[in-house]
Amino acid sequence: MRRAPVPRYASSVFRLFKRWLGRSPESRPFPPEWSEILDQNVPLAQMLSETDRRELERLILAFIEDKHFEGAGGFEMNDEVRVTIAAQACILLLHRDTAVYPDLDTIVVYPSTYVARTKSFDGPVVIEGDVARLGESWERGLVVLAWDAVRRGTSNVRDGHNVVLHEFAHQLDQEDGTMDGAPDLGSRARYATWAHVLGEEYADLVERLHAGRRADIDAYGATSPPEFFAVVTEMFFEKPAQLRARHPELYATLADFYQQDPESFVLPGSRTP
Repeated sequence: MRRAPVPRYASSVFRLFKRWLGRSPESRPFPPEWSEILDQNVPLAQMLSETDRRELERLILAFIEDKHFEGAGGFEMNDEVRVTIAAQACILLLHRDTAVYPDLDTIVVYPSTYVARTKSFDGPVVIEGDVARLGESWERGLVVLAWDAVRRGTSNVRDGHNVVLHEFAHQLDQEDGTMDGAPDLGSRARYATWAHVLGEEYADLVERLHAGRRADIDAYGATSPPEFFAVVTEMFFEKPAQLRARHPELYATLADFYQQDPESFVLPGSRTP
């Protein structure tokens, strides 16, 4: 079910938020120690232009002020954890006319892989079990992450695996009221393009895997359309050249949604003098 139209007062609040977010770095300074965390832990942030880096810093400030971080399983929360997670989540928001995950309240962080209790149904039979997880995104204001998985995702920025990008893509997906693999796209034409391009790519991935053929998109994307969107979001930011070369329509559709071109990002240390 889609949400009702946004009330007029909400638009006013959003304009005030955008004005607050857009205030100069001088009036909202980004802590130097947080900049060090970005440089050490978030290679994607180092690839951004100076303008985009400043925008990212303002988004991080808004994210950390608005969201509650909570340690679980004996994990102790600190600024390194907050900034590392917030930075990657906010990279998905650059250039987009959107609020900072308005439905999200809390990020729970475990020290490592954690066990979640699951329930499924096989007809009238209820099946319960424990499943090891690296992260999960709930539709009611919650993201759960394993810190060691977060750090693995940031240590190799070109492996196509990033649990923060994955789980926050799910958050974007459900902002229109339904986690179905299609985020709020705004126009009918964009929905039509999304359904055509991502629908065909998803079907092709499922067909390839069922036939025992190789696929360059992670097999987990064949689980469901929402997982496909999250998986290709990881690939879009971490393997952009490969995605663009082999799936040009998919890359273009994601570039239109995210308003970014990650293939143009330059890895730290590889800039020419």
